[in-house]
Amino acid sequence: MMKKLVFAVALALPAGGAAAQDAFVEFKALKPELAIRAAVAAMDYCRAEGYQVGVAVTDRFGTLQAFVRDRFAGAHVEETARRKAWTAASFRTDTLALGELTAPGTMFSGIRDLSQPLALGGGVMIEHAGSIVGAIGVSGAPGPDLDDDCARQGIAAIQEEMGF
Repeated sequence: MMKKLVFAVALALPAGGAAAQDAFVEFKALKPELAIRAAVAAMDYCRAEGYQVGVAVTDRFGTLQAFVRDRFAGAHVEETARRKAWTAASFRTDTLALGELTAPGTMFSGIRDLSQPLALGGGVMIEHAGSIVGAIGVSGAPGPDLDDDCARQGIAAIQEEMGF
């Protein structure tokens, strides 16, 4: 009888490896070295187009990893670029699209009342193999669509190093 009870209890307990596996998550995050390269590449692209910008790159959770500001970019670009990158990482969408989704009168317009999100083009997720590994935000070009272009050029500059 005792052997049957011990066997039944052993079957009811989760296997050590399975329980440990369920206790953790695994994810990829952009290394700071790549974050810096993406930021500089986006800034350089904007400069070549005649724009003075600031560029922020965050990790997948929206924590700032890198920031660069061109010499004549306005003081506002630091906050704006950081918030754009944070917004793209947090909402898992580019901020140009989020601007349309949260326009006044839409179902999601309340997002614009929050203190941190900035639904203005120029924030783009950085993805690798289907996972978000970071986000980039650009501010200072003469339009949100141009900020978006610069952000995407920053991402393009590091894609090869990410294994694309």
